[in-house]
Amino acid sequence: MEKIISNKKAEELSKLNAIKLVNGLFDELLERERDVLTRRFALQGGEAETLEQIGKLHKLTRERVRQIEASSLRKLKKLDYLDTYLQTIRDAVSQLLEQHGGLMDREFLLDIMAMFCIDSKEDDAERDLYKKNFDFIISQLLEEQVDRVEKSNDFNTYYKLKGQSIDHLEDLAKELTRQVEKGKDTMGIDDLLVLVQKLESYTRNQSKMQPETNTNLNSIFKSEVFPESAEVINANKVLYSLIQAAKKIDRNKFGHWGINEWPEITPKKISDKIYLVLKHKGEPMHFTEIADRINEIGFDHKKANAGTVHNELILDDRYELVGRGLYALKDWNK
Repeated sequence: MEKIISNKKAEELSKLNAIKLVNGLFDELLERERDVLTRRFALQGGEAETLEQIGKLHKLTRERVRQIEASSLRKLKKLDYLDTYLQTIRDAVSQLLEQHGGLMDREFLLDIMAMFCIDSKEDDAERDLYKKNFDFIISQLLEEQVDRVEKSNDFNTYYKLKGQSIDHLEDLAKELTRQVEKGKDTMGIDDLLVLVQKLESYTRNQSKMQPETNTNLNSIFKSEVFPESAEVINANKVLYSLIQAAKKIDRNKFGHWGINEWPEITPKKISDKIYLVLKHKGEPMHFTEIADRINEIGFDHKKANAGTVHNELILDDRYELVGRGLYALKDWNK
């Protein structure tokens, strides 16, 4: 992994190019087999298609499509050269998981893998394509080394090293969630990391969270794909990875962490979006400027209308008029 990061040699990167590797493997399949897997795992972009959608296209039953999918995967897994062919990806994934405590949020791991292969200036569609191909390889062809877990009370969908116990990570995620809920306020990543290290479950299991090796991934984490400071992420891989994976903890658009159901973390109402924008700005804003800022940030797919924003500012007692069309938070006067 260090060689790949430091040298960026074409030969080394080609062994990590998930798109090229998948295309090479698919040369071993029949045309219909390739098409079924490509559509099922969205390997050319877009959304994964259902058995029914693919069945209609090929004039097959859902069950027959499922059978083709399963038999095609078995065919790939039986290839004599598969272990050698995927060795670089297998080693990189294993090293990443080990250095991040044995468990990583699926999206976090895939983002890192994608950034090994592409320039940070590549667009989101290109990165998403790499991620889908990496996800296919890791989840379907590296099953003997890595587990993909989709249903968990404590974590988002995650990858973990095969056979590795994560009881201590589950305990830490539970205690961290309780403490964040108890605090009832958002915090920056530095404060959150300090909080984790004060937890009893961290003190008890600290020895289990010290990886044997620690590759410098600053060049990867400096990409805008990772919104936190590269130095902070790199220096706190295990704890940052745990925070990323924790199911009930999330980060808002301004870099503050908290419980994902809190309006300040996942604002759904226009009034909550207004509050976040004003709080982050720290000074009065014109209602049209607030509407523009909400749309620029893109909390969700809903567009904010200046008139609607103005009405909310008038009706919600968290805000006060301080000038012609200018509004502030009433809390600022306390």
